[in-house]
Amino acid sequence: MRIHRNIWLGLPASGLYWKDAAWLAFGVSLNAHALSELLPEGILVQVASLECPLSDYRSEAAALAMDGWLHQQFAVRSSGAGVTYDPAQGRFAFTWGQTAQPFSDAPW
Repeated sequence: MRIHRNIWLGLPASGLYWKDAAWLAFGVSLNAHALSELLPEGILVQVASLECPLSDYRSEAAALAMDGWLHQQFAVRSSGAGVTYDPAQGRFAFTWGQTAQPFSDAPW
């Protein structure tokens, strides 16, 4: 799937749950401009598999996994994505750098 210009994401042949695929693509998109500058000829990021314990499953974690992997592999600047846990509310809070609401159709 094309993410930005010549930045592509390849999904596992075995398939993925649609939310995992969407969040993986979002993780690439957080770094797409930096990757385009670094690799103007383009790149295909091929995902072999995505596995996590079902007890800890959150589809948003796929974006953070991709974001972290891209930072390790290509030393691109931080996107600002992260997660914290709020024990008082018993939930995770994800942040996406400059992106306030991923997948929102609301105007900027």
